[in-house]
Amino acid sequence: MEIYTQILLWAFGLAVLLGIVANKTNFCTMGAVSDVVNMGDTGRMRAWMFALGVAILGVMLLEHFGFVDMSLTQSGETSNPPYRSPMFSWPRHLLGGIMFGIGMTLASGCGNKSLLRFGGGNLKSIFVLLTIGIGAYLMVFTDFGHIVFLSWMEPANIDLSVSGIESQGLGSIVSHFTGTDSLSTGHVIAAVLGTLMLLWALKSTDFRGNWDHMTAGLVIGLIIVAAWWVTTGAMGQNLLEEAEMMDDRPYGLGAQAFTFVQPTAHFLMWLKSGFSNTYVTFALVAAAGVITGSLLYSALSRTFRIEWFSGWKDFFNHIIGAFLMGVGGVLAIGCTIGQAVTGASTLALGSFLTFAAIVFGSALTMKIQYYQMVYEDEATFMKALVAGLADMRLLPNSLRKLDKV
Repeated sequence: MEIYTQILLWAFGLAVLLGIVANKTNFCTMGAVSDVVNMGDTGRMRAWMFALGVAILGVMLLEHFGFVDMSLTQSGETSNPPYRSPMFSWPRHLLGGIMFGIGMTLASGCGNKSLLRFGGGNLKSIFVLLTIGIGAYLMVFTDFGHIVFLSWMEPANIDLSVSGIESQGLGSIVSHFTGTDSLSTGHVIAAVLGTLMLLWALKSTDFRGNWDHMTAGLVIGLIIVAAWWVTTGAMGQNLLEEAEMMDDRPYGLGAQAFTFVQPTAHFLMWLKSGFSNTYVTFALVAAAGVITGSLLYSALSRTFRIEWFSGWKDFFNHIIGAFLMGVGGVLAIGCTIGQAVTGASTLALGSFLTFAAIVFGSALTMKIQYYQMVYEDEATFMKALVAGLADMRLLPNSLRKLDKV
């Protein structure tokens, strides 16, 4: 248990740093999508991609030099969650990602942003986080997820192991068709993909001139790498060995980095269990660290301020969005950080699909909201939906009933 305490302390310390940096730099994944969709500004999107590029390259280097064992992420017995599982659950990633993207737009931010806002004095985030927790709790600790989703999704899953592919990591998939070594192939893909992401971000002179964006991308990417080092390096491997002999094994052990939907469910389960240490998880401690870091920065920079809902419509939008995030985040096995940085840093195919689905769901929701705001009563949901899809070039313009805005 001494090792577990050390790992939890690492999680808290890294998360405090993440909270400070994300608050200081206004790092926001929903804001990144919004800036691109509404203003054509790619600054925060480049920061997100920079973080992912750093994380991919960092994980690749750690694995190449033998500091971590990323093969742990292939099994649910050694990873939480098993990003590289050979079971490719594409319906989960697709629908869950879209639900999460819609939800984070309605709730004005993802789980990480809600934690940051809570630390900065935003009382709306209390309701958002609790509602995310309710949705996530239903998915993790009850049969809700299986009855509503998995019962009809599982037959469509693709078991890659049937074809002799050991995992859904891009290295394993490509090596199966090329006959090359999967580990070396994965490292080459990581080097190329990570470098391309960094180059795309740095291509913009505005990005290079914005120290907040560059700092956010670099530091957050390195934090994810450090978290992987903690849980898949020597400490994490020793903990998994010790856990086999534990009478009371802590919940959620295994290879993992940061994700911000499941910890809300862990928090509710921790309360329900009477504050049992079993549910003091890596993810829960990390969430507490983000709040603490954001609070520290807000206090020191004197930006702490109390915020509340502007009205009942604002309240219900946040609650509906939060529930969609809780359910969708667990269904997709991660969020804008948990899949689109942490998961994608392992080169898991499902993580990239979730990433795309989240961005699509968020961007489409923003389009619909914008058309409804401009055209008011004339813009029914279907008219706004068709116009939004036409803007995204997914439907022909001839079908739109609302002029492009």
